[in-house]
Amino acid sequence: MAPGRRSSTFTRLLRHGFTDASAAERLLDGPELAAVRDDPVLLEALGATADPDLALHGLVRLLEAQPSPTARRELLDTLIAAKPLRDRLLGVLGASAALADHLARHPRDWDELVTYEPRDLHPGVAEFERGLAGAADPVALRVAYRRCLLSIAARDVCGTTDVAQTAAELADLATATLRAALALAEAAAPEDAAACRLAVIAMGKCGGHELNYVSDVDVIFVGEAADDADESKALRSATKLASHMMRICSETTVEGSIWPVDANLRPEGRNGPLVRTLSSHVAYYQRWAKTWEFQALLKARPVAGDPDLGQEYVAALEPMVWKAAERDNFVADVQKMRRRVVENIPAAEIDRELKLGPGGLRDVEFAVQLLQLVHGRTDATLRSGTTLDALQALADGGYVGRADAVQLDDAYRFLRSMEHRIQLYRLRRTHLVPEDEADLRRLGRSLGLRTDPVTELIREWKQHTGVVRRLHEKLFYRPLLDAVAQLASGETRLSAEAARERLEALGYADPAAALRHLEALASGVTRKAAIQRTLLPVLLGWFADSADPDAGLLNFRKVSDALGKTPWYLRLLRDEGAAAENLARVLSAGRLAPDLLMRAPEAVALLGDGDGGGGLEPRGRAQLEQEILAAVGRADNAEDGVRAARGVRRRELFRTAAADIVDSYGTDTKPVEPDQGALVDRVGGAVSDLTAATLAGTLRAVVRDGWGDTLPTRFVMIGMGRFGGHELGYGSDADVLFVHEPQEGVAEREAADAANKVVAEMRRLLQIPSADPPLLIDADLRPEGKSGPLVRTLKSYEAYYRRWSLVWESQALLRAEPVAGDEELGRRFIELVDPLRYPAEGLGEDAVREIRRLKARMESERLPRGADPKLHTKLGPGGLSDVEWTVQLLQLRHGWAEPGLRTTRTRQALAAATAAGLLGAEEAATLDEAWVLATRVRNAVMLVRGRAGDTFPTESRELAAVGRYLGYGDGHAGDMLDAYRRTTRRARAVVEELFYGA
Repeated sequence: MAPGRRSSTFTRLLRHGFTDASAAERLLDGPELAAVRDDPVLLEALGATADPDLALHGLVRLLEAQPSPTARRELLDTLIAAKPLRDRLLGVLGASAALADHLARHPRDWDELVTYEPRDLHPGVAEFERGLAGAADPVALRVAYRRCLLSIAARDVCGTTDVAQTAAELADLATATLRAALALAEAAAPEDAAACRLAVIAMGKCGGHELNYVSDVDVIFVGEAADDADESKALRSATKLASHMMRICSETTVEGSIWPVDANLRPEGRNGPLVRTLSSHVAYYQRWAKTWEFQALLKARPVAGDPDLGQEYVAALEPMVWKAAERDNFVADVQKMRRRVVENIPAAEIDRELKLGPGGLRDVEFAVQLLQLVHGRTDATLRSGTTLDALQALADGGYVGRADAVQLDDAYRFLRSMEHRIQLYRLRRTHLVPEDEADLRRLGRSLGLRTDPVTELIREWKQHTGVVRRLHEKLFYRPLLDAVAQLASGETRLSAEAARERLEALGYADPAAALRHLEALASGVTRKAAIQRTLLPVLLGWFADSADPDAGLLNFRKVSDALGKTPWYLRLLRDEGAAAENLARVLSAGRLAPDLLMRAPEAVALLGDGDGGGGLEPRGRAQLEQEILAAVGRADNAEDGVRAARGVRRRELFRTAAADIVDSYGTDTKPVEPDQGALVDRVGGAVSDLTAATLAGTLRAVVRDGWGDTLPTRFVMIGMGRFGGHELGYGSDADVLFVHEPQEGVAEREAADAANKVVAEMRRLLQIPSADPPLLIDADLRPEGKSGPLVRTLKSYEAYYRRWSLVWESQALLRAEPVAGDEELGRRFIELVDPLRYPAEGLGEDAVREIRRLKARMESERLPRGADPKLHTKLGPGGLSDVEWTVQLLQLRHGWAEPGLRTTRTRQALAAATAAGLLGAEEAATLDEAWVLATRVRNAVMLVRGRAGDTFPTESRELAAVGRYLGYGDGHAGDMLDAYRRTTRRARAVVEELFYGA
């Protein structure tokens, strides 16, 4: 042959799918295959396998292992002459290196693949028991098990059985193996066997008759005394037998292991006894079992040992399984467990996880089991432990849409096929899609993808996981709509009772009302109803994830009724991924945000603006002021101008509240904001800026209406308290001081009258009853309090502070900051009060004692009667007042020397004090954590109840909603309160040391 030329055999090998044609050519030229190397039948058969190179290599090893030339010739002759053997043997060798190893160790086991009788096509437990019957020890049992596995794999790779039948055969083989292992254990300890009755209950995939090639076999053991034997002795005997049976299956010998037997699904898990009596099992499940344990019992099936005892176990526990959906937080518990499984997957593996990853096998299984537990209470046809059988029953009963069921069935079969073929290669327990190109090629070819195996495999895999991800939540909610909407012909309607059960399981307190809302939204043949039917299954799930699903659905109906005729509303929710979820979160999180939205539903548009939710970003003070002043300028009079300003305020309050809720709850596209302090700062800054802009606009409207362009006196508002500190909450009043200075040539009386008229009119206009929330102006921090004049000149403030100022007023002025009006006058006021709030050389000891006395008196006198001090966010120990007074004392004492302390903001001052070494970093972190938490609680109370409050709500749903906002799931309100007490207790200890000098 000329140099560089390839043989025709080499080319044929490449054409038949060999990747290493040179090595294949050498093997075909070897003595083992010399007699058949030119036979086209052999090459065609090898080319049809998943991995022709692997199949050829395995065949040569099998031929080499034959005990004699005659045996080798018999194998070759049968291989060429009998197509069933050729397809089966080469199919297995091309898919499984592990079974090729078995055949090389046991070269006559290829005989198992010759038989092709009808009874051989779908063997059951009895046939497998016959196949294992000769195994007299654990090693022989392993050999016999692999021999049976060989025939299962052959039927699988040749397409004689589908993936569901293969999984059922693997479960039947496991059943026969458990029985054989128990028989070996009983033969080794006949006295133990005689002393007890032992039943082996299969769980998980074995119990569900859908086992993998390599999987833990989950079991639970039930033991009773035989005849009149002593119970404790009988349990010890049963435990010995169970342990020995597990070792026989699990231990590694010269023939490897079969599979691990896992008994950790038993009551109390690995901490509980391996074997319990039936009465002990029943007592545990009646008193202590968690939701997931009843979910696991869906697949319980007696497989070995005493059959009567096994049936008694199932009969005793089955009624409890079908009552599990009545437990509190049932759906939330199941969904939480699914999320926890995903969260525990290593980040590097999550995209390759066939079983546990998003869109994987477990998503289908969890969705099906959830529906079974909800509806299996009243429909016994749903009580199957096998996922695909249960899915078909759910579709037949109308609990799942037929099209959805078909798509999920297809996806589940494809993913299980991938899982089977991945495990079959090395017979190793794995659910990870390989990364190596050769492994992906073999996997793709094993599934019939031959043109471009790797590309086609990845495309189909991603397509199926995408289907599962899209459907697994929808599966639960979609039929609720079909119960009230028009269905396609041939579809079965979810009954009203079944819909009610499902809504109750989701946490809806009034299922009948919820169904009425769904009917109103989704009935009919209009395009609007069709879009609603697309949206609502997902929205129902998001509502159910809140503390008050009923309110979420009711509010959604109200918004939809208000905006139903606008062309952009449903289009926004349908087309912008973030908008629908943002709306669901906002509508079900409490009263404030929905109330703000109902007053002007078009604000829904803010929830969109692309997947990033850019419409919820807070707007700056300058931008707000510009919009409000422009609106005031267009108004005909002061009342119309302030109405416009209040409308902007309402819209922006909604924007701020919606962003806060979305950041606190998290969405599919935006995780929960981990920095709680940032959330507090964002809300405080946004509400404070909005209040300042609203006051500026109101001032402009009042002055223009009464005096034209120029007021007879210069006028400025000074923000105080939380307003000056940029820390306003949703329900905060605006604490201010009013300062004026007569214009040149204007009499003081005239100027004072004008200033007072401005204040009175501003307060009136901002509190006129309307669709917009009022803005209350509080001037009680002025000199002389309520007894003093409402408005003073700058000179009057100067005279007062020089002669009469008290230490509490210096403390209050720490938060003073101009917010609206004459900027130059505001600057001069700050220059006036700086020496008071940052006194040279700091506070004297008398002043410090006075502040401590005032604080102590406030704690004892101002706490509302009946309030729990430890849960009062403002006045309770470790609450807002404690932290703020501690920080303010540091500012009064050291602000003159530390410029960083000269800020109106609590957290900034705390950070500056830490940087200056006035307190330790750990102490500062403790105070900051308590202040942030208390502020978040106050914000949560306002969001949930729609009115301000300083204590946790007492009503359970409201308390749960506050908990959800703070990151606590259903049923964890107690944990939230404990965490609050713990956090504030630590803060109070720091306050005792820093403020009181204890």
